[in-house]
Amino acid sequence: MESAEGRNETPIVELILIGFGNDPELQPLLFLLFLVIYLVALSGNLLIIVLVVADRHLHTPMYYFVANLSAVEICYVSTTLPRLLASLATGDRTISLHNCYVQFYFYIILSNAEWLLLTAMCYDRYLAICHPLRYTTLMTGRVCCHMVAWAWIYSISYCIMLHVFMLQLVYCGPKDIDHFFCDFAPVKDPFCADTNILQLQTFYFSVILTIGVFLLTLMSYICIIASILRIPSGTGRQKAFSTCSSHLIVVTLYYVSVMTVYIVTNFSPPAIVYKIMSVWFAVLIPVLNPVLYCLRNKEVHQALRKALQKLAALR
Repeated sequence: MESAEGRNETPIVELILIGFGNDPELQPLLFLLFLVIYLVALSGNLLIIVLVVADRHLHTPMYYFVANLSAVEICYVSTTLPRLLASLATGDRTISLHNCYVQFYFYIILSNAEWLLLTAMCYDRYLAICHPLRYTTLMTGRVCCHMVAWAWIYSISYCIMLHVFMLQLVYCGPKDIDHFFCDFAPVKDPFCADTNILQLQTFYFSVILTIGVFLLTLMSYICIIASILRIPSGTGRQKAFSTCSSHLIVVTLYYVSVMTVYIVTNFSPPAIVYKIMSVWFAVLIPVLNPVLYCLRNKEVHQALRKALQKLAALR
């Protein structure tokens, strides 16, 4: 295998994102498919934000976090899908290296913010079910704002550190990247210089902290389930579980996806496998989140019903 020192270090200023191939018959179908997914993700998450802001019954910590998560999901899909849609519509798959870095950084920031917000929501459900008498005292509006702010501060700080290390490197990997957005994970040896420090930093923050947060989430839900099982009445247990079931499903989908990506990538899978996992992780989960929170939540149903009645009354 050719060493990094022996490779050509001529600066590359433009990359080609191969995406999903060049089949002319497939491109319009893919364009329509991803356009529908993008519009559904935007409208679903925007609907949740509007409902939470407009309905005072949803002015609670749980829905505050849900609205912030929806805002992250809107930014998430807007980071990857518009560039893919433009590529499918025009056939132009080129992207400057600078813009590729920008897309990669936004992807990192938003993915970190997403799992930190999910962790904050888990803590909120833990306090609501395991410590109901102290919930309003502990989970105040100020605490909620601080938790959301720290999620963004950590995500942006991590990206800044990553950027500082990557500024010292020269990209000399392949010009053609077999992916539909700028993610350097499937690219083998993308940089010419020694990347041990970068790999160590990525391992520490991406693996160790992810596992730590996962264990914290797991322990929280063990306590939540134990508290629910101690409720004497079946109606009480069902009501308590309904307040966290949507979040539990979202968290399960998220961590199963993350762990699948980490495990599968260690075996150098074909590019199509990595792209399918990325579609699920970066595209479909933002679509599923508003569906889960809307379909499984009576408060959201009532808020939506009130909003539709108000709109009908205006006509």
